[in-house]
Amino acid sequence: MQKRMGEAVARVARKVNETVENKTDSLDLADCKLMTFPIGIYKVMRNVTEGIHLITLANNELKSLTGKFIITFNQLRELNLEGNYLHRLPEEIKTLLHLKAINLSKNKFRHFPEQLTALKTLETINLEENEISDVPVEKLASMESLRSVNLKLNPLNEEVRAIARPLIKFDLLVSPEGAQAAPQV
Repeated sequence: MQKRMGEAVARVARKVNETVENKTDSLDLADCKLMTFPIGIYKVMRNVTEGIHLITLANNELKSLTGKFIITFNQLRELNLEGNYLHRLPEEIKTLLHLKAINLSKNKFRHFPEQLTALKTLETINLEENEISDVPVEKLASMESLRSVNLKLNPLNEEVRAIARPLIKFDLLVSPEGAQAAPQV
């Protein structure tokens, strides 16, 4: 157990160092078994955070994101949080003024994260395979940059299905009524 944990820590350190040394615009910490975003990364990356435009934290064990994470990486254009245990986003998400795409698929959202509707540059929202039944259709319809919202495999209520189509000008991806996600192993 400790050996595997040590390997995971080493993998995170290696990926962070690659980003810092190569001054790349992305940080990929997917599949690192993270339960929280490591505090030490803020210090190590303090000189390059402005240049980070893509962060991938997919397939970890995150239950929440902190406001500090959002404020630190405020130049993000893309954020991939697929496959975690997130059920809400911090209010600070509204400060990501350059965010174009967010992937929140395969998480634990029961409510649509309405803070996203405040992001003027957002083009793509992926909330596939969550537990969302209600969606702020009117707010989404007023988002001028929005191109696609993926809500497949969510238990959307009938009202959302009925009123969404006439109001929206973006692609709304939903599963056929009654379709369910495959049980997670």
